Amino acid sequence: MKTNPWLVCVVLMACSSLPALGQSDPVQKGANELHSASNGQLTLRFEERTRWEEQYGVKFGAAVNQQDMLSRIRIGIQYRPVSWLTFSGMGQDARAPWYGKPAPNSVRETMNMHEAWLALASEKTALNLSFGRRMLDYGETRVIGTPQWSNTSRTYDYGRMEYSSKKMTLDALMVSPVIVQTDAFNNPELGNRIWGTYDVFPKLFHGLSVDTYALRHSENKIGGWTSAGTLGTNSFGARVYGPLPDRFAYSLESTGQTGHQGLLDQRAYSWFAGASRPVALFNMPLSLSLEYKGASGSSYGSGHDATYDQLAPANHDKFGHMDQFGWRNLKTLKSLETLKITKSVAFNLMYTDENLFSASDALYNSSGSQIAISKKGTAGTHVGQELDAFTTFAVRDHTFYAGFGHFFKGEFVENTTPGINPRYFYFAQQYVIK
Repeated sequence: MKTNPWLVCVVLMACSSLPALGQSDPVQKGANELHSASNGQLTLRFEERTRWEEQYGVKFGAAVNQQDMLSRIRIGIQYRPVSWLTFSGMGQDARAPWYGKPAPNSVRETMNMHEAWLALASEKTALNLSFGRRMLDYGETRVIGTPQWSNTSRTYDYGRMEYSSKKMTLDALMVSPVIVQTDAFNNPELGNRIWGTYDVFPKLFHGLSVDTYALRHSENKIGGWTSAGTLGTNSFGARVYGPLPDRFAYSLESTGQTGHQGLLDQRAYSWFAGASRPVALFNMPLSLSLEYKGASGSSYGSGHDATYDQLAPANHDKFGHMDQFGWRNLKTLKSLETLKITKSVAFNLMYTDENLFSASDALYNSSGSQIAISKKGTAGTHVGQELDAFTTFAVRDHTFYAGFGHFFKGEFVENTTPGINPRYFYFAQQYVIK
């Protein structure tokens, strides 16, 4: 008898949801008892996530449509024997049983070391040191971040030295994105690395906060560079953010780049501007946000490279919920409305409108690889529009998700790809204890 994958998925999700729906959660209770019995020295961490998704019109029709069940389990423990020393480790196992063979490393990774780090830090000292392998997020994750929506997600081999006080946090860092091996140990590969400083100055004046960063990104062929020569870009950026009158909030960010991409000198930049405000709809909290951002692209016949190097961002939701695009040669208008129907249920509506920065540069995916290009710039610049609706329902340590997205192609997609409008549907559950 042929197995119905939809039925299997529903059964698996229902079984994994039992701890959340019961009167007590034995796993969370056991973790709490371990933490208490060890006088706060041991902390158990656990995550289980299952997502069923359908993708139609993959790469605008250039790739096979997907119908997959993605599962991920993380098990970790943190040990703090004294106030100034912390050891932390986590294993991750990610599977895509109906994907087909071979499943790529974006969806599949047999049990591997996802995190293993040591920190020398204390609330009584301003200087903190840490190193190892870890998930990291800086700022609003447009420069360095961990995209959790991915089934395997990104982690970094890193070292950092941090000076922290009430007025500032000065962070010197070196991070290298880990290359996931589906059936082998993820060895460090420092051929792709980002190093420099990321500094935060909170609430300087009337709630104004400022982040500044200066980062060097180097990548060779071993680290993943595929063109001639190597990559070596310098990013100098700043972010300002804070509250405005009448419950508005704002965030502004801009980055300039020098260096080289391959054999060409690099002269690129990016910018971001966003504002948000909470309101009420039928006595239910409603959050409204609007943003516009851009990243430069190269022009046909130019003697230098102007395609923005997006470094290592967490791009999920930044260019639509379907995660089709990256921050390169793109201008994006995005709105997001989040309605809190109850304390546990939220409904989200997202709209994006995408245009190329340069008509003669490529359209890039979320990882920064080329999707399509019109080298002479004759295919137009309008990529298209995306409309997404998704909801979340939280019960104790459990969260349920469901969503649908549709992309409406623009002239560039129509002229450079098979021209099929992508669609995305999913439902998922996640159980987390900390």
